[in-house]
Amino acid sequence: VQLVESGGGSVQPGGSLRLSCAASGFTLTDYAVAWFRQTPGKEREGVSCITPASSGQTYYIDSVKGRFTISRYNAKNAVTLQMTSLGPEDTAIYSCEADQRKFTCTYYTLSTPDYFSFKGQGTQVTVSS
Repeated sequence: VQLVESGGGSVQPGGSLRLSCAASGFTLTDYAVAWFRQTPGKEREGVSCITPASSGQTYYIDSVKGRFTISRYNAKNAVTLQMTSLGPEDTAIYSCEADQRKFTCTYYTLSTPDYFSFKGQGTQVTVSS
């Protein structure tokens, strides 16, 4: 049972990346999934969340609204985070987490430590010119 992130890399400001959070050992559609990011020296920040597929609600922090899109890629048992108009402030290690017992996505969801049961290892995103 694991979550594996992929899709990170280096892009120039204004560029785009699509991150993927793929699950093995369980069906991700039954789980709420959230993306977090962390930069050395800063607190981890919740970025976006999507509720189980039965409801499919999404939540974004203000700084990524209109630029990031979280969605499900059920054929791959994955959740993706499409990131556009990237800036240096988006540079971080991005990781995903999931939990079958969570049914809402709110500021509280993303700011409560250890809210989700399953955690991935992360993928590096670097935005620089």
